[in-house]
Amino acid sequence: MTHARCLGEQPASLWRRWEAPTWLVVVAVYGCWLALTYHAASLPWWILVPAGGWVVCWHGSLQHEAVHRHPTRSDRINGVIAWPPLALWMPYAIYRETHLAHHGCPILTDPLEDTESFYVREASWKRMSRAHRAVLSFNNTLLGRLAIGPALVASTHWRAELRRIASGDFTHAGVWIRHAVGVGLVLAWVTFVCDLPAWQYAALFAYPGLSLTLLRSYAEHQPASDRKQRTAIVIGGPLSGLLYLNNNLHVVHHAHPGLAWYAIPDEFCGGRDIYTSQTGGNVYAGYPTILRRFLLHARDHPVHPEHRPA
Repeated sequence: MTHARCLGEQPASLWRRWEAPTWLVVVAVYGCWLALTYHAASLPWWILVPAGGWVVCWHGSLQHEAVHRHPTRSDRINGVIAWPPLALWMPYAIYRETHLAHHGCPILTDPLEDTESFYVREASWKRMSRAHRAVLSFNNTLLGRLAIGPALVASTHWRAELRRIASGDFTHAGVWIRHAVGVGLVLAWVTFVCDLPAWQYAALFAYPGLSLTLLRSYAEHQPASDRKQRTAIVIGGPLSGLLYLNNNLHVVHHAHPGLAWYAIPDEFCGGRDIYTSQTGGNVYAGYPTILRRFLLHARDHPVHPEHRPA
């Protein structure tokens, strides 16, 4: 957890060599999801929104670990573990493809290069209607990112996939077919077994789950003249460390993408000054700090600084 004391160099225990912490997360994520959905029809919405959002977001964090080859060294096995589409909107295989491209991007945050950028080019901005600009500006506040961010992210991804198909590129067709089967199984479980309408699952589990994921990513990257200083740190606490599997210490993850989530805090503690300097000063004490600073104030303009007029 991110609140642990710095322990320095520790020999790899059998517990860690066998990836036991990640296997426990696998069991916990799917166990919690099954239990929560099974009892969802008898629970009030104000319990389901935070609990359902937590579980779906946590599953997304597990998928992120699978992309980086945890809990096994086999991409095939990890893909099976991470495949169930609890969040509904995006196939794991496409997430893996775009996330690895993000890690290989030399110009993080650039809208032309970074597959996970929220910025746009000046030329695109000029073509937008006032309403579209207002939506993107609102999305750059934390309130907007949490409220409408999931809809924007999902719709943008779906449009890109439709354009791919329209251009005659069917390379993702098999992925989407398997994803549709997975979504069908998820919705069959919640609808016929758990007596929870599909729209309620989307509203009470999938949407808040993506909102929580976007809370994590909201401040994790920023434009900077020094391209090595485009990744931030959110110190966080035990809950955020568990939910995000320590990906809030994002600069450490980018420096060592293959490092297992439970090893990140010790690595950060051992090189805290170095990692802090690599952020260019973008270090946040926790998500409450980000909430206070950016809830109603945009963190930046939607147009990327390097794409704005000189």
